[in-house]
Amino acid sequence: MKKPGIGIMAMGSLSALGSDSAEVWKSYQEKASHLTQGADDKWVGPLAHTAAKKIEALRAKGKPYNRLDRSTLLAIETAQQATSKISLPASAHWGVNMGSSRGATEILENSHLRHIQGTDLSPNTSPLTTLGNVSSWVAQVLGIEAMSISHSVTCSSALQAIANGITWIEAGRCDHFLAGGTEAPLTPFTMAQMEALRIYAPAEGGPLPCRALDLQKEKNTMVLGEGAASFLLSKGSDHEPLAWIIGLGYGMEPLSSPTSISGEGVALQKAMLMALKDAAIDQVDVIVSHTPGTIRGDQAEYHAIQQVFSKRFPAITNNKWKIGHTLGASGALSVEMAILMLQKQQFIPLPFLEQPEPEQLQTVMINATGFGGNAISLILAHQATS
Repeated sequence: MKKPGIGIMAMGSLSALGSDSAEVWKSYQEKASHLTQGADDKWVGPLAHTAAKKIEALRAKGKPYNRLDRSTLLAIETAQQATSKISLPASAHWGVNMGSSRGATEILENSHLRHIQGTDLSPNTSPLTTLGNVSSWVAQVLGIEAMSISHSVTCSSALQAIANGITWIEAGRCDHFLAGGTEAPLTPFTMAQMEALRIYAPAEGGPLPCRALDLQKEKNTMVLGEGAASFLLSKGSDHEPLAWIIGLGYGMEPLSSPTSISGEGVALQKAMLMALKDAAIDQVDVIVSHTPGTIRGDQAEYHAIQQVFSKRFPAITNNKWKIGHTLGASGALSVEMAILMLQKQQFIPLPFLEQPEPEQLQTVMINATGFGGNAISLILAHQATS
């Protein structure tokens, strides 16, 4: 294993699991899903009550918070959590990159509805619906001079943001980098787009409507959720990190349709193999899979893992059965899950997959895939391995 260079020094998150690490970890210990049925009996993964209250408190501060999109507020709150216990030296070279698949869905959809109804739009509509609005407002609220990047690589967005942070720090362009993902997709048009893909969970889904990594399911069971997570990346810090980043890999595969994924999970195989090579290891103890709860997507990733880890199969887990698919934020919330398992030295099992507990918990791989045939893998190591 190569010597770790970049550490995840702090993190913040909001999701259906809660609004701080203690609450999130407690939620992971529960065997129940945190998904609920909303309008028209559609399954969704809304913010936990404590997390929703934090967003309400931000809006209540007035300008500029009360006019920002929910996705931007999620990013701001998690970034403030991740930086709340450190000073932000103005002299340091900072980077901020919050990925999002859909961006300002709430403002965009509401503004478009007013437009087609013939109502004049606010002059703030354009700046508040641009994707760059997310990261730039994070930097504004934190009061830092930062290289501010926003992007969408669909469901890979958060891990791609972390990859950008790694690269900027290794290049010497940034001393500290705030990276993560945010998504607030529980809006009518976004929900309708997911249903049009014919992959959404049926209303009669029962207590576990999203059956991510249930390889025996006969129906697609993806559920949308909202959430965000931010991570402070640094190199050469005097403080012990929450986890070390030791491996990064990515891959692409040819498309047969805009949403396609090969049955062999070719892009994922490439990403995992590259990450293992980057970390100078050939095994990991646990994989936090992307598996969105679709028949084809889950089976493709499982097959890819079988191909890459043919000698010793890692334990596999995910959180989408609990919180739904948070699209561009999903990789970030998977990273949070990985960090908590490393910190607590406890594996979080799946209800659908019978498998032995990992013999040790020192390395965790996180996978993400997105429309366009792309995949990315990240490997984290426990502090003790440094």
